[in-house]
Amino acid sequence: MKKNIINKTIVAGLFTITAFIFSCSDDFVKVSPEYSIDSENYFNSPDDYYMALVASYDLLQTTYANAIVGEIASENTLCGGESPTDVIGWQQIDDMIHTPTNSNLKDIWNWMFAGVQRTNYFMEFNDKIDFDGKEQMIGEVRFLRAYYNFELVKWFGPIPLKKDARFNLGDETSIPRSPVSDVYAAIEEDLIFAASVLPDTPSEAGRATKGAANALLGKAYLYQEKFTEAAAVLENVINSGVYSLAPSFNDMFEAEGENGPESVFEVQYTDMEGAGFGCLQCSEGNVAVGFSGVRGYDGPLFTPGFSFNVPVQEAADAFEPGDLRKGVTILDIVAWADTTSAVYTTGNEHTGFFNRKYLPRKRSADAQNDLNLTNPNNYRAIRYADVLLMAAEANNRGGISDASAQEYLNQVRRRAFGDLNHDVTLSGAALTDAIYHERRVELMGEGHHFFDLVRTGKAAEAIDGFVAGKHELFPIPIEEINFSNGNWAQNPNY
Repeated sequence: MKKNIINKTIVAGLFTITAFIFSCSDDFVKVSPEYSIDSENYFNSPDDYYMALVASYDLLQTTYANAIVGEIASENTLCGGESPTDVIGWQQIDDMIHTPTNSNLKDIWNWMFAGVQRTNYFMEFNDKIDFDGKEQMIGEVRFLRAYYNFELVKWFGPIPLKKDARFNLGDETSIPRSPVSDVYAAIEEDLIFAASVLPDTPSEAGRATKGAANALLGKAYLYQEKFTEAAAVLENVINSGVYSLAPSFNDMFEAEGENGPESVFEVQYTDMEGAGFGCLQCSEGNVAVGFSGVRGYDGPLFTPGFSFNVPVQEAADAFEPGDLRKGVTILDIVAWADTTSAVYTTGNEHTGFFNRKYLPRKRSADAQNDLNLTNPNNYRAIRYADVLLMAAEANNRGGISDASAQEYLNQVRRRAFGDLNHDVTLSGAALTDAIYHERRVELMGEGHHFFDLVRTGKAAEAIDGFVAGKHELFPIPIEEINFSNGNWAQNPNY
């Protein structure tokens, strides 16, 4: 199997079974007491800790929802699907009419907190025994906890925190939602430690590294507008010599481009373990890929899907003439069908465009036959191009060095155009706008743009239906508010 660390998740998930108020019923399996696994009979060997680590990684695969919904929430795409009621929660987010009863937002809350719960379980017993290599495992677990907490604070704002201990039934009535500043402080603490103990290169594909920890730390600083700190830590990644821009933007999103020189952190998927619509989070494949596929497709390279997350004309027009990224990012299905004789059908809100980076490709004969729910396309969670553009923004907005900002920005543009003729020489606010534009076109289809618009205060002017003072955050699921017995207030204006 090509992705070793995820092939052990079925076994590893068995010991993470705990009652947890924030998790949906199918996150954890109910077992009778005589078969329960707890601190008295677990964490007694290095293998136990390794399996706990693998289980902590396992929830990364559910972030397919974060990526596709993050894109649908922006002005880059429409929800699409079969009809206006197909995955109604996504449709509501697309139209900015979502409420606290949105089941798809509840999934993101549940799955990210399940990730936090698993990492906290490891940390609760991190010092039970000693063995070689444990410090690196702790670094990986703390990176993962920071990753899940960053997703939660990005989507929902203040969240409950518990230090190195599992949440228990009843905690929701006594543990408050911590201020955003406290959540970021916890994220920073975890990532600073992780960066101090993790290796430069992963021992297995998909495992966290020093560069991944520093890149996520730089992103957390940038979201807080701590520009000096962000610039310094992101430049550590740049100057490490570990990463480089992939020579071919196109190849980077094909199977041969996975875990390549531009991959700072990549969520691993496989098509060897199937799932169904009743338990999408059980899939070992990238569910978002099948949902983004061309409806009724029959032709070369791709396989069919459910026509969600369809780019709009304005997004296609955002690319400058000569930008080689456009054809890799957006599939013009009419032009493709004309040149390949492919056939397809149309769905809701059909625009003629599809998110080509994450379309389902032809799979191996051994792949699970599961309606495209186990596509093996890895999610490029943090790319080196993103690091360069974040460093450019930090240098520019922090008043540190527009020259450095130009250089980092132009490295990305030189690959995009294949020449030096499109270098940017702007400074000040004009350079800021150029960096924002570059982030949009470079990272289009990868689920980042909505949050870039929110953190830079540009969402209300860009997204139809976006209400300032409300839609910067998503609502806490109504069940969680009710469970808290008045301990948690809902996010503003929901």
